[in-house]
Amino acid sequence: MSHAWQFFRAGGVDQVLIARGADLLHLRELDQKLWVALACPTRGLHFDARTLDLIDTDNDGRIRAPELIDACEWACARLRDPERLLRGGDRLALADLAESEEGLALAEEARRTLERHGQVDAADIGLPELAERQKHLAGERFNGDGVVLPETAADDEALRALVAQILATQGGIADAGGTPGVDAARVKAFFAEAEALFAWHAQGERDCGTLRAAAQAVEAVYAKVEDFFARCRLASYDPEAAAALSTPTPEQLRNHALQPLALDTAPLAQLPLAPVAAGRALPLDALAHPAWQAALRTLRDSAVLPLLGAQPADALDEAGWQRLKEHVAPCRAWLLRRPPGAVAALGSEKLRALVGETPAEAQARVLDLIAQDTAAGGQQGRVNALEKLVRLQRDLAVLVRNFVSFEAFYHREGAVFQAGRLYLDGRSCELTVQVADAGKHAVVAGLAKTYLAYCECVRGKEKMTVAAAFTAGDVDFLFVGRNGLFYDREGRDWDARIVKVIENPISIGQAFLSPYKKFLRMIEEQVAKRAAAGDATQQNRLGNLAGQLSTVDKAAPAAAAPGAAGAAAAGGRSRVDVGTVAALGVALGSISAVMVGLFTKFVDLGWWIPMGLLGIVLSISGPSMLIAWLKLRQRSLGPILDASGWAINGRMRLNVRLGASLSQTAQLPPGTRRLRDPFAPRSALPWLAGLLVLALALAAWRWGVFAAWMPAA
Repeated sequence: MSHAWQFFRAGGVDQVLIARGADLLHLRELDQKLWVALACPTRGLHFDARTLDLIDTDNDGRIRAPELIDACEWACARLRDPERLLRGGDRLALADLAESEEGLALAEEARRTLERHGQVDAADIGLPELAERQKHLAGERFNGDGVVLPETAADDEALRALVAQILATQGGIADAGGTPGVDAARVKAFFAEAEALFAWHAQGERDCGTLRAAAQAVEAVYAKVEDFFARCRLASYDPEAAAALSTPTPEQLRNHALQPLALDTAPLAQLPLAPVAAGRALPLDALAHPAWQAALRTLRDSAVLPLLGAQPADALDEAGWQRLKEHVAPCRAWLLRRPPGAVAALGSEKLRALVGETPAEAQARVLDLIAQDTAAGGQQGRVNALEKLVRLQRDLAVLVRNFVSFEAFYHREGAVFQAGRLYLDGRSCELTVQVADAGKHAVVAGLAKTYLAYCECVRGKEKMTVAAAFTAGDVDFLFVGRNGLFYDREGRDWDARIVKVIENPISIGQAFLSPYKKFLRMIEEQVAKRAAAGDATQQNRLGNLAGQLSTVDKAAPAAAAPGAAGAAAAGGRSRVDVGTVAALGVALGSISAVMVGLFTKFVDLGWWIPMGLLGIVLSISGPSMLIAWLKLRQRSLGPILDASGWAINGRMRLNVRLGASLSQTAQLPPGTRRLRDPFAPRSALPWLAGLLVLALALAAWRWGVFAAWMPAA
């Protein structure tokens, strides 16, 4: 490598430092294994979309490493000093243009543009002047984009009509002004289809001759006549099927009668040509289906009478139909070879009127019009090149520092993929990325081992979805449905609501408390369930008692004197109650014995009690903390961006220190004076102090500290 590079280390990856203009000029020499990203989307970034589209030369919505390299070399070739790209700015100084042939041409076009704006002595040019110049050029008759409109033909009405027909049949392509027109490819496609149609007609004249009209008449009714004779043959096979094959049922006709009727509508036109019967001939007169009578008369006059003279004029039997098909078979085959497409649908007569007797001359006239437009493209191209150069001067270095390296992200300058800042649950999250589909994004982003909350953001009629990384605080109150406020990079505020959560550890401290919080939640849930069950039982008993009281006046007199069965039941209930109390007493006694035994063993540890406490705490929180530590070591930015369409080349770890800076919890400002809370809960410190004194007293008694003051046994 002939160029010396500088690197800095961040996120566990060595990243190139773009500090000189020569770095952009020699970017092709940098091994792409050292690039942080190899591709990025052109949308969903905090970056000028027009600049990205100019760099995206293949217009696929993605910028890859070769396209970025080409943009750097293109800009450096047109500037005197590549350092100008690092200084940025949205005004291009004419003195900064290179002295090459291309640079001098751009400088001349820039002066011409400034002169049109009344800025003859201006030393630099910006996007407003260029945009106005492009708008003016796009409105000219020949604007250099190689696309012509019907209006481009000016006063030539025939040429104007031809261009309009090409546009109608081949579709249009937007010219520099955004109006649909035709280019050379569409013109050639139109005339190729026209030549195919003319050749097809010429072949028909040779092969068909006088049979052409007969073949067209046969083709018009071919499917329906075949259907009619097929039904007649089935009626010969089964005479009872004739009625079913001939006409619809009365119920079907009644359904049609309730609607407006038209003979050419699909339900009616699909009926047979005539009533079906075994061996019946097809009527060609008023006895046939009304919707097909005109086509059958054409068949009679153009095919049956000229080709089957002995056949009755008002009917056609199946044998005559077969002979008629044999007569026109070659011509029918020619008809079936008719070229498809919108041009052929115009018909040869209309096409002849458009292109004349020599289509090649008409094609040459349209292509000459396009050539004149293309010839004017030098000026348009130079204006477009100036626009691209101004945009690259302003934006290229920023893009490189967010693509080849993530210098802007790790220096906390705001990366292009950061969508804004989310405020929710007493903290702010700076690592937010815009996503198109939360479900698809979560499949890959979940591999980042980061706690992600997908928020649907709404501002008026605008909507978007962002994924926010929570890297500080706790997760106790992060759940679907919580609302917050999102500020985009432009400072606009959006209503935000969590719609999906990917859970992962946030910190080791949060993992330490997690088992205790889960245990308390389990106890609360069990207590709530038992309380709800007890409440339901009591409600049932009260309902039963209310029912008994409401019917006490209807009770039988014998109920006043309880019998032996009632006494036995009462005694049974008493026995059940006593047994329950006894069981509870035994259970409580066992639990107490276990607790006393554990406490005795714990006191026996003596001065090792702190180590015992530490062991208990580690046995509870240790696994959770270990899992959190392992996941935090794997926490990465890469999968989050990969899911958004980037091609991340490195691991890009989010360690604890970096993560803590990306999510900030609420902190009181310095010098704050906090007033007393009149609704603060009562302190539990006295109870805890009493329990601690009692525990210490029991421990001292166990160790014999009080033996000197106690009387002898």
